[in-house]
Amino acid sequence: MSRVLPAGKRPRLVTAAAVLGLLSPLAACSSASTAVEACMGKQATSATSGELEGTYVGEADAKGVTITLKASDKGTGGTVTVRHWPTGSWYKSELGDTFDGSGTWDVVGGTGSDAYGQVHLSFTEPKRFLQDDTLDSLSIAEDGERVYLYEDDDPDVCPKFRLRPT
Repeated sequence: MSRVLPAGKRPRLVTAAAVLGLLSPLAACSSASTAVEACMGKQATSATSGELEGTYVGEADAKGVTITLKASDKGTGGTVTVRHWPTGSWYKSELGDTFDGSGTWDVVGGTGSDAYGQVHLSFTEPKRFLQDDTLDSLSIAEDGERVYLYEDDDPDVCPKFRLRPT
């Protein structure tokens, strides 16, 4: 047996259901790391050069990209080599959409309660002018077995530019 609501009550019920439907996806994105954790692992607050050393290959928007991090004997970084790395818009006319290059890298730990570890890249090849006109900072995620690097551009979705270890 179905119950019929009075005419004045029906719009409120429909409106309440609609509002709850809109708010439900927001609960799933309550923390900045939720989307990252769902597809790669927990965002790392820090990492060592030794933990990050190795070769990573791209997935999604980073398909075809390779980055190799070699740790230095001293410090918190080392040397970096990239293949098919995205060129910033300023130098696309000279280098094309991607470039192969090298330089140095450094790992920096999070400094606040919601800050996470990052890898900072400094390219010396093809030329030093690439600084700040290409992707030069990657966030770090870990799933207990592997470490991932990614561009942290939208905390509500799985990062589109992500690199997994080989």
